[in-house]
Amino acid sequence: MPGPTVDAGGDQSTEAAPIPPAVPPGRATVAVLGGLAALGPLTTDLYLPALPGLTADLHSTAPAAQLTLTGSLLGLALGQLLFGPLSDRMGRRRPLLLGMAVYTLATVVCALADSMPVLVAGRSLQGAAGASGLVIARAMVRDRLEGVAMIRFLASMGLISGLAPIFAPVVGAQLLHVTDWRGTFVVLAVLGALLTAGAAVWLRESLPAERRHGGGFATTARAIGGLLRDATFLGYILTTTFAFGALFAYVGGSSVVLQTVYGISPQTYSLIFAVNSIAVVGFTQLNGRVLVQRFTSAALLTAGLAATAVAGAAVILFTAVWDVGLPGVWPALFLLMASMGVVLPNSSAQALTLAPHAAGSASALLGTGTFLCGSIVAPLSSAGGHPSALALGVIVLGCAMLALAAYVLLCRPRGAVVQEA
Repeated sequence: MPGPTVDAGGDQSTEAAPIPPAVPPGRATVAVLGGLAALGPLTTDLYLPALPGLTADLHSTAPAAQLTLTGSLLGLALGQLLFGPLSDRMGRRRPLLLGMAVYTLATVVCALADSMPVLVAGRSLQGAAGASGLVIARAMVRDRLEGVAMIRFLASMGLISGLAPIFAPVVGAQLLHVTDWRGTFVVLAVLGALLTAGAAVWLRESLPAERRHGGGFATTARAIGGLLRDATFLGYILTTTFAFGALFAYVGGSSVVLQTVYGISPQTYSLIFAVNSIAVVGFTQLNGRVLVQRFTSAALLTAGLAATAVAGAAVILFTAVWDVGLPGVWPALFLLMASMGVVLPNSSAQALTLAPHAAGSASALLGTGTFLCGSIVAPLSSAGGHPSALALGVIVLGCAMLALAAYVLLCRPRGAVVQEA
């Protein structure tokens, strides 16, 4: 049965208010929502193969270059706190179109940056504006669907957004044959413009005026406070946050670690990254179409989090105990990505289910926690200026254990929230 929910004003109720029936989203809507959800991975992954060249071109260091990733993730985290509650008040379309327009302009600034501080600032603004697509896309899904239907739709979006980390490093590496790192930002600027146009044409308002809430900062703070007072909602937020931390330890550290420690080329790295990303897409689809029909969300989350911990432990063993090199580390990283395909859709759906009439605020908290954690852990594998596969494994294992602890202590006592039928 559904657990307690929180309304737009931050008050808890014992039963979820019904969501008005909506017409199932069409293919164009799914494509645009999926593209908006893919914007985060594209923004972070497309330029990863160019990090070493970017560092040399701007006469900087590897830790400083990784701050461009940290700045983007911080922007993605904090921007969702702005656009999520704003969309609960104003509806979804206007904040989305504004954010996407600013994202496109900020990406142009990144392409023209002549120093590392300017690039970091541009990336931060790019992330903050791009957060509008991430948080509002999730809120639009919650406006329309519930339960297993929501998980299935998230799987459809995941199929599109999951292609982003597969092709982004490959495309980024191939772009380096014809342009430099600036060209990757030109591509992102074009994508931002296309998504802005697509949202204007195909995305209809999903939040009726009667379901919006007025008020200013005090009302928003009250809604967020009400959500955070629910222990189970907080548990799913923390579970998703720390799981995402393990993911971004890999995303932020793998480029420098694999290319520097193991001496592979940008093209080889992009191939490894693409193969590992196939695991996310495959298991996201398997989760949404098969696993949720046969297993409870509790069982899937437990198994996924355990697999994440095993992946981190394996990286540690294959570097500190048995130094077998890339042939040992690569399968462990593949397992890490596969586990994300199970953990993230289920934990996100559980959290959103608890806030049907504050979906924007709930989505903002969900995204802010994940990207804030990602911004912290992304540069840690190169702490001290020395990239380390061992440090990468330690960070993944630590995040996995924190996620598992949050789930077991805060979520499991009350059981699954999303109905299994």
